[in-house]
Amino acid sequence: MTPLRIATRKSPLALWQAEYVAECLGKAGIATVLVPLVSSGDTDMRPIDGTRQVGLFTKRIQLALLDNEADIAVHSLKDLPTEQNASLSLAAIPARETVLDSLVAKTSVKLDELPPNACVGTGSQRRAAQLRNRRPDLNVMPIRGNVQTRLGKLEEGEFDAIMLAEAGILRLEMHDLPRTQFPIDEMLPAPGQGALGIEIRKDDTACEGVRILDHLPTRAAVTAERKLLASLHGGCLAPIAALGRVTGETMQLKATVLSQDGTQRLDEAHELPTDSHSLLEVAAQLAELAATSLLERGATELINAAR
Repeated sequence: MTPLRIATRKSPLALWQAEYVAECLGKAGIATVLVPLVSSGDTDMRPIDGTRQVGLFTKRIQLALLDNEADIAVHSLKDLPTEQNASLSLAAIPARETVLDSLVAKTSVKLDELPPNACVGTGSQRRAAQLRNRRPDLNVMPIRGNVQTRLGKLEEGEFDAIMLAEAGILRLEMHDLPRTQFPIDEMLPAPGQGALGIEIRKDDTACEGVRILDHLPTRAAVTAERKLLASLHGGCLAPIAALGRVTGETMQLKATVLSQDGTQRLDEAHELPTDSHSLLEVAAQLAELAATSLLERGATELINAAR
């Protein structure tokens, strides 16, 4: 059997994600080989903001599928644009890792314990706006590079603290890294955070086996988040946060849209039963409810101002 080629970025975290998918497929008897690539987001170190185009970290990986350089693409789902490429299929979304964000410093410190005007680094408008909302005195500055590069800047004293996704810390086994996890009510995650997206060419029957890695509760949760994002026309760079959850016989969706400076904040929370409809139908309904309410309350103006 010819091994399936897995396209991935070359960063340590991206390689971990691809190797994880390869291991899972290997347990199912599907042989694979990695195809490491460099995305524009890996070489362009300008701050990521609302003026940048979406897909910085994913377009090169998708192109590998379209040009038959690879058979499978593994993405951090939060980086994948919500507008689906018509030639590709999001074949599997494995079970999600934690969605929490962490405040990383040289010693473990909570947000409220940072000194006035402390310099905090983040590459995310969503995180920056929520930080400013809670601590308007902070000097929130852009930071780029992979996890190791960002930690190096912290160690060299460029920042008093930096923000990282807890999922990446755990996947890289940096268990001893001094950090404090934010509760969900203090720092809502990005749509798709902590989840992986596995793409294949549409109707590529040789790759259909990848679908065994799909985890329906995770797919439903991130579907609600990503449909909300698409309805708001926010892209993955806007100050928009969302979290879908399937619990028992209900599904919930929390969503937040902020102004870039954090002074304005719109919050929505909706819940629907799951007993009489498919999870994906409920996810779509929740996204529509939350998006409609946010748009009526002025979300468009906040999103456009951040571009």
